[in-house]
Order: sequence, then structure tokens, then C-alpha cells
Amino acid sequence: MNEIFTRTSVRQFEAREVEPEKIQGILRAGFSAPSALNQRPWEFFVVTDKETLLKLSKASPYAGTVAKAPAAIVICYRKNIKVVDFAHIDCAVAAENILLQLESLNLGGVFLAITPLEERIQAVKQILALPENIEPFNIIPFGYPKIKRIPKDRFDPSAVHYV
Repeated sequence: MNEIFTRTSVRQFEAREVEPEKIQGILRAGFSAPSALNQRPWEFFVVTDKETLLKLSKASPYAGTVAKAPAAIVICYRKNIKVVDFAHIDCAVAAENILLQLESLNLGGVFLAITPLEERIQAVKQILALPENIEPFNIIPFGYPKIKRIPKDRFDPSAVHYV
């Protein structure tokens, strides 16, 4: 899977919308992620409304790029599951699937953390009017990249240990 090695974080997007069938494929990738105890705790909020994107761009000091993205997915999780302690891991795996699918569709995005910072969590909960049992995990703004950076080889043999 070449996308693992070619994916880069994209923060600048062309001013064109992403086709609904591509968004559907992106969501399918998220839903295909493995999860602990097969809890599948995620809820995906697809945001294309410009006013809501602008509000989400202010939920974190690092989220400014959301305002100029044609769309974003806010990955959330249900707190009323059997083992909530695994929900963050499950959502991170779903996020990586989404980022890889974006790359395979010649789109781009960036992982913007919301959890574990309470002020960010509360901001997103308010913006999306989330119910009490739904907790935001991260935001992935996405679209057609304005520029494509050359990925770096991040393999570090000194961090590999054979036992």
C-alpha cells in the first residue's frame, strides 16, 4: 500500500468541493477500522457548512486550516460503550484509515487533535450541539491539495529492537 509512504499532512486546499461519492468512500474507510472488542465506538460528523467550518477553526489554536477547507470530518466516540478506555485508540485507527483513503483519492487532510484537552472538547461539543454521550476526538479538514509536499522517509532503524 503505497499511500502509507506518500501521505503527507495537507493544510491548504483548492476552492473546490469534494464529490459525495468520494466522501462516502472516505467514511467507508473509517468504518473499516478495527476496534477493541469490536465496539466500533465512532460517530463521524461530516461538515461542509462554511459557517460551521469557520467555528470549528477556532476550537483549537492549530485548527485555522479548517476555515478554508471544503469539508471536515469530526471523529467522535460514544461514551456509553462497554470499555470506553479503548475509544481513543479506536478513533485514532479510524482517523489513519481516513487519511490513507484521502491519499488514495488524490485528496489531502490533516489530523487535528481535540481530545484530551477539555477546552477543545467543550468547544466542539457546543459547535456541533453534541449530545452528552458523544465526545469529540479529532477534526480532519480535507479537500483537493493546493500543493503536494514530498514525503520524508521516516524509517528509523535505531528505534527498532529485535527480541
